[in-house]
Amino acid sequence: MTPGEAIALQRQAREAVRIRPLERAPRLVAGCDVSMNRFSDRLFGAFVVMTWPDLRVVEESWARGTATMPYVPGLLSFREMPVLLRAWEGLAHRPDLVFVDGVGIAHPRRLGIAAHLGITLDVPSIGCAKSVLTGTYDEPGLEQGDRTYLRDAKDPEERIGVALRTKRKVRPMFVSPGHLVDVDGAADLVMASVRRYRMPEPTRLAHEAANRARRASGGES
Repeated sequence: MTPGEAIALQRQAREAVRIRPLERAPRLVAGCDVSMNRFSDRLFGAFVVMTWPDLRVVEESWARGTATMPYVPGLLSFREMPVLLRAWEGLAHRPDLVFVDGVGIAHPRRLGIAAHLGITLDVPSIGCAKSVLTGTYDEPGLEQGDRTYLRDAKDPEERIGVALRTKRKVRPMFVSPGHLVDVDGAADLVMASVRRYRMPEPTRLAHEAANRARRASGGES
């Protein structure tokens, strides 16, 4: 579809997003991410399923695909979701919560890839981004766990995510609920999934799995 058609679909699909506290503690969680070759339209998507809260890896699934839409800010889900859905179909275990490398409702039309994936799979989802797509925030404190709210630039009363200091004195992660999770709960879950690194373990391991799939298929390191 064209970018204009994709934007129209986002505005319609956002009505399906539900932001509310997670109904029950997850038993299994998953992280997902997409890797791609430089100057190529080949995509490699991966899911890593883990137990909660101890985060032991249960299984991995990956798939390859070809992007049918160029990279357009705000339309990442239309480029990357098809290959993620293929990887999802390869899972033997269905997670109760998905951590996505990207944004949830912290998006100009409130439908980032984490939200889009959440409503498509009908599973609670959280966006864990390394940078801000939209919104304003005050810099959080320097200690692990310090946080401030990410707010809509036009309506500062609207909280669309959290700037979360996952490790002491490192750049914050930008956490936003995707579907069936609320803002504070999403930040708490991400903080509970952090181990040695800045990124939460589910998306960190999914990033590594997607890169391994790309390299195994002859991609660049």
